[in-house]
Amino acid sequence: MRTATITRTTKETDIAITLGLDGTGQPSISTGVGFLDHMLTAVAVHGLFDLQVKAVGDLHIDPHHTIEDVGIVLGQCLDKALGGRSGIQRMGHAYVTMDEALAFAAVDLSGRPYSVFHAQWHTPAIGQFPTSLVEHFFESVAFHGRLNLHARVEYGRDDHHQAEALFKALARALRAAVEPDPRRVGIASTKGTLCQLIGL
Repeated sequence: MRTATITRTTKETDIAITLGLDGTGQPSISTGVGFLDHMLTAVAVHGLFDLQVKAVGDLHIDPHHTIEDVGIVLGQCLDKALGGRSGIQRMGHAYVTMDEALAFAAVDLSGRPYSVFHAQWHTPAIGQFPTSLVEHFFESVAFHGRLNLHARVEYGRDDHHQAEALFKALARALRAAVEPDPRRVGIASTKGTLCQLIGL
């Protein structure tokens, strides 16, 4: 089973995440930010990941540190659970609709961290979750998970629908990319290796 548990404690947040890539979509999420809990639950269910998240942050200031740091640790768990990334599909993409909204995500588990994000929001926040931090969360996962991530909202009117479609698209794209490839022996790369260090 490809699993990882990582804890990260700073003066701003205390976070513990366990991620199982070969699970059945079982979530146990508590961050203190309701919409973040909702989105992480969607990631678990639609990615078929067993995901446990416990986060305590300085929400009396604002939710920025909690949302950012959960993204960092989730990315680190993904990187650790993937190990040497041998024998996996490596790439995945998904379109997901939610009512009037359509979102797309594509990932490449290449070891090369990069994030491209396009979305237009209509409100400053969804519950306690500032819409500006959706992009930052995706960036944090991409850079600390050492993956290439492109995500965009094609269209939509409701920010809740747009964000939820994005997170579900990310989950589906990751699910496809982490799947073992029964025909693949070794690393899916013409180099014969994947990048191990940020910046390569």
